[in-house]
Amino acid sequence: MRLALPLGWLQLKHKPLRLGVAILGIAFAVLLILMQLSFRSALFESAVRLHERLRYDVALFSTDSVFIVRPQPFSIRRLYQALAVAGVEQVSPVYIFPAVWKHPWSADRRSINAMGIRAEHDILDAPGFSENLHHLRQQDVVLFDARSRPEFGPVAAAIERGEPVSTEINDRAIDIAGVFALGTSFGIDGTVITSDDNWLRLFPDRPRNDIELGLIRIAPDADPIVVRDALRNLLPDDVLVMTRQDFVDRETAYWNAATPIGYIFAFGAIMGFVVGCIVVYQILFADVSDHLEEYATLRAIGYRNRFISGIVVQQALILALLGFIPGALASRWLCSRAAAATNLPLYLTADRLILVFALTLAMCAFSGLLALRKVRRLDPAEVF
Repeated sequence: MRLALPLGWLQLKHKPLRLGVAILGIAFAVLLILMQLSFRSALFESAVRLHERLRYDVALFSTDSVFIVRPQPFSIRRLYQALAVAGVEQVSPVYIFPAVWKHPWSADRRSINAMGIRAEHDILDAPGFSENLHHLRQQDVVLFDARSRPEFGPVAAAIERGEPVSTEINDRAIDIAGVFALGTSFGIDGTVITSDDNWLRLFPDRPRNDIELGLIRIAPDADPIVVRDALRNLLPDDVLVMTRQDFVDRETAYWNAATPIGYIFAFGAIMGFVVGCIVVYQILFADVSDHLEEYATLRAIGYRNRFISGIVVQQALILALLGFIPGALASRWLCSRAAAATNLPLYLTADRLILVFALTLAMCAFSGLLALRKVRRLDPAEVF
């Protein structure tokens, strides 16, 4: 005898309104989990984007600095002392501090991340940066991050059209000489890069000998770990000496543990799982209650609990599949819209989809097991 359709599906579609509500509930839970995980991933990925795009092998950072957005200064002498370590080939001072940007067209003002570098050092691996680096040898010019938030104005579009763009940064007249593509983060809405001389003109109260970040390039045959350890032994304890991975791990740990943002996104994903469990449990419990007489009949004619339990588990798995598909599609659409609006790296990965699908199966299976308690305690004599 061949069964045309699973019995669990036949029972589910018998109440289409209840089935629709169940699918919407699971889809909402999937949407919530995927979006929270995507925001959490975007938080960590964007937070270390600058760390990963800078060209260096070892970095110096003040021990008083919490994270890259508002670093504390340290003496540039530490960089020059690093040249005494075998394997160190080049050192590059970097000045970083928020500045006040004036919108070139509307005159609105907002904070922007301003970086100062040596104009002859190509320290950033970002499209457009190397090609426009020579402009920084001029006075009062900056390069603008084309992936900054739109509130800074259509600077990149105007530059691409060949139009001159001028504005003010910290009330000083500045020309935008070119653009590069880096991107925003949860702490940085936009970035401009200029030469160290121009940067000090924007911040006249800042001493030249105080820098916020030191980048060290080592010889091709040198080991970054060995050079790092040698620098730690040589330099005073007012600076952190970190490899690229150390620097990335430190920034990630800050956003994950020292701020509530990472916790909030993780908590949101957990709440999505809980909401899904409640929805599926209520649907399956109501379905079991409606079919108690049928289940009692099956028990009375000799079917075991395992067969009846299989029907409920089958329903749970069907609900998981039907709810995951629209939830994933909606999440993909929302991620694309949010990424376009914020310039954050919001997207769905195959690993994340697989993880959430597994969580959806677990969510529905767990709810099905809870609903099965009523079936396991079923006594046909009591029902009839």
